[in-house]
Amino acid sequence: MKKLNALKTAVPFLLLFLISSCSSKKYYLFIGTYTNTTSKGIYIYDFDSNTGEAKPLWNTDSVTNPSYLTISKDQKYVYAVNETHGDNPGRVTAYSFDKKNVKLNFINTTASGGDDPCFISTTDDNKWLAVANYTSGTATLFPINADGSVQPYSQLINDTIYRNPGVIKTPHVHETVFSPDKKYMITPDLGLDKLIVYKFDPSSKTPLTVPSTSIAQSADSTGPRHITFSKDGKFVYLMHEMGANVTVYGWNDGQLTQVQDIGTFPKGFAGIKDGAEIMISPDGKFLYASARGELNLVAIFSIDETSGKLTLKGTQSSMGLHPRNFIIDPTGNYLLVANQDSENIVIFKRDKETGMLTNTGKQIHIPRPVCLQMIPEN
Repeated sequence: MKKLNALKTAVPFLLLFLISSCSSKKYYLFIGTYTNTTSKGIYIYDFDSNTGEAKPLWNTDSVTNPSYLTISKDQKYVYAVNETHGDNPGRVTAYSFDKKNVKLNFINTTASGGDDPCFISTTDDNKWLAVANYTSGTATLFPINADGSVQPYSQLINDTIYRNPGVIKTPHVHETVFSPDKKYMITPDLGLDKLIVYKFDPSSKTPLTVPSTSIAQSADSTGPRHITFSKDGKFVYLMHEMGANVTVYGWNDGQLTQVQDIGTFPKGFAGIKDGAEIMISPDGKFLYASARGELNLVAIFSIDETSGKLTLKGTQSSMGLHPRNFIIDPTGNYLLVANQDSENIVIFKRDKETGMLTNTGKQIHIPRPVCLQMIPEN
Protein backbone atom coordinates (compact mmCIF):
# COMPACT_ATOMS: atom_id res chain seq x y z
CA MET A 1 0.00 0.00 0.00
CA LYS A 2 2.86 2.37 0.91
CA LYS A 3 4.58 1.57 -2.41
CA LEU A 4 1.33 2.36 -4.28
CA ASN A 5 0.93 5.70 -2.50
CA ALA A 6 4.57 6.55 -3.19
CA LEU A 7 4.04 5.74 -6.85
CA LYS A 8 0.93 7.92 -6.98
CA THR A 9 2.92 10.79 -5.47
CA ALA A 10 5.86 10.32 -7.83
CA VAL A 11 3.81 10.19 -11.06
CA PRO A 12 2.75 13.88 -11.11
CA PHE A 13 6.33 14.98 -10.47
CA LEU A 14 7.57 12.67 -13.23
CA LEU A 15 5.00 14.07 -15.66
CA LEU A 16 5.96 17.62 -14.71
CA PHE A 17 9.63 16.80 -15.32
CA LEU A 18 8.87 15.25 -18.71
CA ILE A 19 6.74 18.21 -19.79
CA SER A 20 9.45 20.61 -18.67
CA SER A 21 12.11 18.62 -20.51
CA CYS A 22 10.07 18.50 -23.71
CA SER A 23 9.39 22.24 -23.65
CA SER A 24 13.04 23.10 -23.09
CA LYS A 25 14.56 24.15 -26.40
CA LYS A 26 18.15 25.03 -27.09
CA TYR A 27 19.60 26.60 -30.20
CA TYR A 28 22.96 27.27 -31.76
CA LEU A 29 23.34 31.02 -32.21
CA PHE A 30 25.74 31.99 -35.01
CA ILE A 31 27.18 35.51 -35.00
CA GLY A 32 28.86 37.18 -37.96
CA THR A 33 31.08 40.21 -37.31
CA TYR A 34 33.43 42.79 -38.72
CA THR A 35 37.05 41.93 -37.93
CA ASN A 36 38.61 45.39 -38.19
CA THR A 37 39.09 45.50 -34.40
CA THR A 38 39.51 42.47 -32.13
CA SER A 39 36.85 40.11 -33.48
CA LYS A 40 37.86 36.56 -34.43
CA GLY A 41 35.18 36.27 -37.13
CA ILE A 42 32.31 33.82 -36.63
CA TYR A 43 31.10 32.90 -33.14
CA ILE A 44 28.80 30.07 -32.02
CA TYR A 45 26.80 30.30 -28.79
CA ASP A 46 24.37 28.03 -26.97
CA PHE A 47 21.01 29.82 -26.55
CA ASP A 48 18.27 28.59 -24.19
CA SER A 49 14.83 29.74 -25.34
CA ASN A 50 13.34 29.07 -21.89
CA THR A 51 15.72 31.24 -19.89
CA GLY A 52 17.26 33.57 -22.46
CA GLU A 53 20.74 32.50 -21.35
CA ALA A 54 23.56 32.46 -23.92
CA LYS A 55 26.89 30.68 -23.47
CA PRO A 56 29.94 30.77 -25.78
CA LEU A 57 30.89 27.49 -27.46
CA TRP A 58 33.34 28.14 -30.31
CA ASN A 59 34.74 30.72 -32.73
CA THR A 60 36.91 30.95 -35.82
CA ASP A 61 40.41 32.36 -35.46
CA SER A 62 41.21 34.18 -38.71
CA VAL A 63 38.25 34.99 -40.95
CA THR A 64 37.98 38.41 -42.62
CA ASN A 65 34.73 40.35 -42.16
CA PRO A 66 32.16 37.52 -42.21
CA SER A 67 29.46 40.18 -41.90
CA TYR A 68 26.55 38.05 -43.10
CA LEU A 69 25.91 34.32 -42.76
CA THR A 70 23.35 31.83 -43.96
CA ILE A 71 22.82 28.20 -42.92
CA SER A 72 21.61 25.47 -45.26
CA LYS A 73 18.15 24.12 -44.55
CA ASP A 74 19.58 20.70 -43.63
CA GLN A 75 21.91 22.54 -41.18
CA LYS A 76 25.00 20.82 -42.56
CA TYR A 77 26.63 23.88 -44.11
CA VAL A 78 27.28 27.52 -43.25
CA TYR A 79 28.06 30.14 -45.88
CA ALA A 80 29.60 33.53 -45.15
CA VAL A 81 30.42 36.61 -47.16
CA ASN A 82 33.83 38.20 -46.68
CA GLU A 83 33.00 41.89 -46.94
CA THR A 84 36.12 43.36 -48.53
CA HIS A 85 36.78 45.64 -51.51
CA GLY A 86 39.37 47.34 -53.70
CA ASP A 87 42.58 45.36 -54.07
CA ASN A 88 40.91 42.50 -52.16
CA PRO A 89 37.41 42.20 -53.65
CA GLY A 90 34.70 40.29 -51.81
CA ARG A 91 34.56 36.54 -51.39
CA VAL A 92 32.18 33.77 -50.37
CA THR A 93 33.33 31.05 -47.96
CA ALA A 94 31.75 27.64 -47.38
CA TYR A 95 31.98 25.61 -44.16
CA SER A 96 30.61 22.30 -43.00
CA PHE A 97 29.03 22.39 -39.54
CA ASP A 98 30.17 19.68 -37.13
CA LYS A 99 27.23 19.52 -34.69
CA LYS A 100 28.83 16.86 -32.51
CA ASN A 101 31.95 18.90 -31.78
CA VAL A 102 30.27 22.28 -32.40
CA LYS A 103 32.70 23.79 -34.90
CA LEU A 104 32.96 24.89 -38.50
CA ASN A 105 35.26 23.17 -40.95
CA PHE A 106 36.51 25.19 -43.92
CA ILE A 107 35.49 23.77 -47.32
CA ASN A 108 36.41 26.39 -49.91
CA THR A 109 36.21 30.04 -50.90
CA THR A 110 35.56 31.86 -54.17
CA ALA A 111 35.20 35.42 -55.48
CA SER A 112 31.82 37.00 -54.73
CA GLY A 113 31.66 38.86 -58.03
CA GLY A 114 32.01 42.35 -56.59
CA ASP A 115 33.05 44.59 -53.73
CA ASP A 116 31.62 44.48 -50.20
CA PRO A 117 29.23 41.51 -50.35
CA CYS A 118 26.65 42.21 -47.64
CA PHE A 119 24.02 39.45 -47.94
CA ILE A 120 23.94 35.75 -48.78
CA SER A 121 21.16 33.18 -49.15
CA THR A 122 20.67 29.61 -50.38
CA THR A 123 17.82 27.67 -51.92
CA ASP A 124 16.13 25.05 -49.72
CA ASP A 125 17.76 22.19 -51.65
CA ASN A 126 21.18 23.86 -51.18
CA LYS A 127 21.93 23.79 -54.91
CA TRP A 128 22.13 27.55 -55.44
CA LEU A 129 23.65 30.41 -53.48
CA ALA A 130 22.88 34.11 -54.08
CA VAL A 131 24.99 37.10 -53.02
CA ALA A 132 24.42 40.87 -52.96
CA ASN A 133 27.59 42.88 -53.62
CA TYR A 134 26.84 46.31 -52.20
CA THR A 135 29.54 48.66 -53.48
CA SER A 136 29.78 47.22 -57.00
CA GLY A 137 25.99 46.94 -57.35
CA THR A 138 25.99 43.34 -58.54
CA ALA A 139 23.94 40.25 -57.76
CA THR A 140 25.61 36.87 -58.29
CA LEU A 141 24.43 33.25 -58.42
CA PHE A 142 26.65 30.29 -57.51
CA PRO A 143 26.03 26.57 -58.06
CA ILE A 144 26.65 24.50 -54.91
CA ASN A 145 28.19 21.03 -55.13
CA ALA A 146 26.86 17.97 -53.28
CA ASP A 147 29.68 18.26 -50.71
CA GLY A 148 28.62 21.83 -49.87
CA SER A 149 31.46 23.52 -51.73
CA VAL A 150 30.68 26.59 -53.84
CA GLN A 151 31.50 26.77 -57.54
CA PRO A 152 32.54 30.07 -59.17
CA TYR A 153 29.51 32.21 -59.96
CA SER A 154 27.60 31.28 -63.10
CA GLN A 155 25.58 34.49 -63.36
CA LEU A 156 26.34 38.12 -62.51
CA ILE A 157 23.93 41.01 -63.01
CA ASN A 158 25.13 44.59 -62.68
CA ASP A 159 22.27 46.87 -61.66
CA THR A 160 23.50 49.73 -63.85
CA ILE A 161 21.13 48.27 -66.47
CA TYR A 162 18.20 49.45 -64.32
CA ARG A 163 19.37 53.04 -64.00
CA ASN A 164 16.73 55.49 -65.22
CA PRO A 165 17.76 57.42 -68.38
CA GLY A 166 19.41 60.73 -67.56
CA VAL A 167 19.70 59.94 -63.84
CA ILE A 168 23.18 59.58 -62.37
CA LYS A 169 22.91 57.08 -59.52
CA THR A 170 25.24 54.36 -58.30
CA PRO A 171 23.61 50.93 -57.78
CA HIS A 172 23.98 49.24 -54.40
CA VAL A 173 22.45 45.76 -54.23
CA HIS A 174 21.63 45.10 -50.57
CA GLU A 175 19.87 41.72 -50.48
CA THR A 176 19.07 38.59 -52.50
CA VAL A 177 15.87 36.95 -51.21
CA PHE A 178 14.08 33.94 -52.66
CA SER A 179 10.27 34.09 -52.63
CA PRO A 180 8.39 31.52 -50.51
CA ASP A 181 7.36 29.58 -53.64
CA LYS A 182 11.01 29.69 -54.89
CA LYS A 183 9.86 30.98 -58.31
CA TYR A 184 11.43 34.40 -57.85
CA MET A 185 14.39 36.23 -56.36
CA ILE A 186 14.02 39.81 -55.09
CA THR A 187 16.85 42.33 -54.78
CA PRO A 188 16.43 45.73 -53.11
CA ASP A 189 18.82 48.25 -54.71
CA LEU A 190 19.58 51.01 -52.22
CA GLY A 191 21.37 53.24 -54.74
CA LEU A 192 18.72 53.10 -57.47
CA ASP A 193 15.72 53.18 -55.09
CA LYS A 194 14.26 50.08 -56.74
CA LEU A 195 12.96 46.68 -55.72
CA ILE A 196 13.81 44.27 -58.54
CA VAL A 197 12.00 40.94 -59.01
CA TYR A 198 13.59 38.16 -61.09
CA LYS A 199 12.12 34.92 -62.30
CA PHE A 200 14.22 32.06 -60.94
CA ASP A 201 14.76 28.83 -62.89
CA PRO A 202 16.99 26.44 -60.89
CA SER A 203 17.41 24.11 -63.89
CA SER A 204 19.25 26.79 -65.91
CA LYS A 205 22.96 27.62 -65.72
CA THR A 206 21.89 31.27 -65.52
CA PRO A 207 18.76 30.98 -63.33
CA LEU A 208 17.72 34.65 -63.21
CA THR A 209 15.66 36.23 -65.96
CA VAL A 210 16.07 39.99 -66.24
CA PRO A 211 12.62 41.47 -65.57
CA SER A 212 10.68 43.79 -67.83
CA THR A 213 7.92 45.05 -65.54
CA SER A 214 8.61 43.50 -62.12
CA ILE A 215 10.31 46.54 -60.62
CA ALA A 216 8.91 48.66 -57.78
CA GLN A 217 10.19 52.23 -57.63
CA SER A 218 10.70 53.75 -54.18
CA ALA A 219 10.72 57.49 -53.46
CA ASP A 220 13.95 59.24 -54.42
CA SER A 221 16.88 58.68 -52.03
CA THR A 222 14.95 56.46 -49.60
CA GLY A 223 17.31 53.52 -50.09
CA PRO A 224 15.49 50.13 -50.23
CA ARG A 225 17.49 47.83 -47.95
CA HIS A 226 15.86 44.61 -46.66
CA ILE A 227 12.57 42.79 -47.20
CA THR A 228 10.53 40.07 -45.52
CA PHE A 229 7.44 38.13 -46.62
CA SER A 230 4.28 37.76 -44.57
CA LYS A 231 3.66 34.31 -43.14
CA ASP A 232 1.00 33.56 -45.79
CA GLY A 233 3.23 34.89 -48.59
CA LYS A 234 0.68 37.51 -49.72
CA PHE A 235 2.62 40.61 -48.67
CA VAL A 236 6.16 41.95 -48.90
CA TYR A 237 7.52 44.40 -46.32
CA LEU A 238 10.41 46.63 -47.41
CA MET A 239 12.69 48.49 -44.99
CA HIS A 240 14.24 51.70 -46.34
CA GLU A 241 17.62 52.75 -45.00
CA MET A 242 17.32 56.51 -45.51
CA GLY A 243 14.30 57.73 -43.59
CA ALA A 244 13.64 54.36 -41.90
CA ASN A 245 10.18 53.87 -43.40
CA VAL A 246 8.54 50.50 -44.10
CA THR A 247 6.62 50.05 -47.35
CA VAL A 248 3.98 47.31 -47.58
CA TYR A 249 3.33 45.64 -50.94
CA GLY A 250 0.76 43.12 -52.03
CA TRP A 251 2.51 40.15 -53.70
CA ASN A 252 0.89 38.20 -56.52
CA ASP A 253 3.04 35.86 -58.60
CA GLY A 254 5.98 38.24 -58.88
CA GLN A 255 3.97 41.46 -59.08
CA LEU A 256 4.16 44.15 -56.38
CA THR A 257 1.34 46.56 -55.53
CA GLN A 258 1.95 49.23 -52.89
CA VAL A 259 -0.44 49.11 -49.94
CA GLN A 260 1.10 51.36 -47.26
CA ASP A 261 4.15 53.38 -46.24
CA ILE A 262 4.77 53.93 -42.52
CA GLY A 263 7.57 55.26 -40.29
CA THR A 264 9.41 53.26 -37.62
CA PHE A 265 9.78 56.21 -35.28
CA PRO A 266 7.64 58.30 -32.90
CA LYS A 267 5.69 61.24 -34.36
CA GLY A 268 7.64 64.48 -34.37
CA PHE A 269 11.09 62.88 -34.36
CA ALA A 270 13.37 65.11 -36.44
CA GLY A 271 16.78 63.46 -35.93
CA ILE A 272 18.79 61.19 -38.26
CA LYS A 273 16.84 58.07 -39.25
CA ASP A 274 18.74 55.07 -40.58
CA GLY A 275 16.75 51.85 -41.15
CA ALA A 276 18.43 48.44 -40.92
CA GLU A 277 16.67 45.08 -40.42
CA ILE A 278 13.08 43.86 -40.71
CA MET A 279 11.52 40.60 -39.47
CA ILE A 280 8.13 39.02 -38.69
CA SER A 281 7.39 37.02 -35.53
CA PRO A 282 6.99 33.23 -35.90
CA ASP A 283 3.21 33.51 -35.42
CA GLY A 284 2.97 36.12 -38.20
CA LYS A 285 1.20 38.67 -35.98
CA PHE A 286 3.94 41.25 -35.45
CA LEU A 287 6.62 42.93 -37.52
CA TYR A 288 9.84 44.34 -36.04
CA ALA A 289 12.26 46.80 -37.63
CA SER A 290 15.58 48.17 -36.35
CA ALA A 291 16.67 51.75 -36.92
CA ARG A 292 20.06 53.35 -36.37
CA GLY A 293 21.23 56.95 -36.76
CA GLU A 294 19.90 58.91 -33.78
CA LEU A 295 17.07 56.41 -33.20
CA ASN A 296 18.84 53.22 -32.00
CA LEU A 297 15.58 51.38 -31.54
CA VAL A 298 13.42 48.46 -32.55
CA ALA A 299 9.98 49.44 -33.84
CA ILE A 300 7.07 47.09 -33.08
CA PHE A 301 4.09 46.80 -35.45
CA SER A 302 0.97 44.68 -35.40
CA ILE A 303 -0.06 43.18 -38.75
CA ASP A 304 -3.59 43.15 -40.14
CA GLU A 305 -3.69 39.68 -41.67
CA THR A 306 -6.35 40.65 -44.25
CA SER A 307 -4.98 43.92 -45.59
CA GLY A 308 -1.34 43.41 -44.62
CA LYS A 309 -1.25 46.92 -43.17
CA LEU A 310 0.87 47.80 -40.15
CA THR A 311 0.02 49.65 -36.95
CA LEU A 312 2.91 51.02 -34.89
CA LYS A 313 2.44 49.67 -31.37
CA GLY A 314 5.57 51.17 -29.85
CA THR A 315 9.35 51.31 -29.89
CA GLN A 316 12.05 49.77 -27.74
CA SER A 317 15.55 51.19 -27.26
CA SER A 318 18.13 48.77 -28.65
CA MET A 319 20.17 49.41 -25.49
CA GLY A 320 23.18 50.13 -27.66
CA LEU A 321 24.49 51.94 -30.71
CA HIS A 322 23.87 51.16 -34.38
CA PRO A 323 21.51 48.14 -34.18
CA ARG A 324 22.04 46.08 -37.33
CA ASN A 325 20.62 42.61 -37.70
CA PHE A 326 18.36 41.06 -35.05
CA ILE A 327 16.69 37.69 -34.67
CA ILE A 328 13.60 36.22 -33.01
CA ASP A 329 14.22 32.73 -31.65
CA PRO A 330 11.96 30.09 -33.26
CA THR A 331 9.80 29.77 -30.12
CA GLY A 332 9.06 33.49 -30.28
CA ASN A 333 10.12 33.96 -26.66
CA TYR A 334 13.08 36.27 -27.24
CA LEU A 335 14.38 38.90 -29.64
CA LEU A 336 18.15 39.47 -29.82
CA VAL A 337 19.56 42.73 -31.24
CA ALA A 338 23.14 43.12 -32.51
CA ASN A 339 24.39 46.64 -31.72
CA GLN A 340 27.43 46.98 -33.96
CA ASP A 341 29.08 50.12 -32.57
CA SER A 342 28.52 49.49 -28.84
CA GLU A 343 29.58 45.86 -29.40
CA ASN A 344 26.75 44.22 -27.50
CA ILE A 345 23.93 41.82 -28.35
CA VAL A 346 20.94 42.61 -26.14
CA ILE A 347 18.43 39.89 -25.26
CA PHE A 348 14.80 41.03 -24.98
CA LYS A 349 11.81 39.00 -23.77
CA ARG A 350 8.84 39.06 -26.15
CA ASP A 351 5.23 39.32 -25.03
CA LYS A 352 3.54 37.04 -27.56
CA GLU A 353 0.15 38.67 -26.99
CA THR A 354 1.15 42.32 -27.36
CA GLY A 355 4.42 41.98 -29.28
CA MET A 356 6.16 44.32 -26.85
CA LEU A 357 9.74 43.81 -25.69
CA THR A 358 11.27 43.83 -22.20
CA ASN A 359 14.99 44.10 -21.51
CA THR A 360 16.13 40.98 -19.64
CA GLY A 361 19.41 42.57 -18.56
CA LYS A 362 21.25 39.78 -20.39
CA GLN A 363 23.81 40.64 -23.04
CA ILE A 364 26.49 39.05 -25.20
CA HIS A 365 29.63 41.15 -25.61
CA ILE A 366 31.35 40.57 -28.96
CA PRO A 367 33.38 43.00 -31.10
CA ARG A 368 31.42 44.48 -34.01
CA PRO A 369 28.45 42.07 -34.22
CA VAL A 370 26.48 42.32 -37.47
CA CYS A 371 24.52 39.15 -38.28
CA LEU A 372 22.61 36.64 -36.12
CA GLN A 373 21.39 33.19 -37.24
CA MET A 374 19.89 30.37 -35.19
CA ILE A 375 19.23 26.63 -35.61
CA PRO A 376 18.05 23.93 -33.16
CA GLU A 377 20.72 21.94 -31.34
CA ASN A 378 18.74 18.72 -31.69
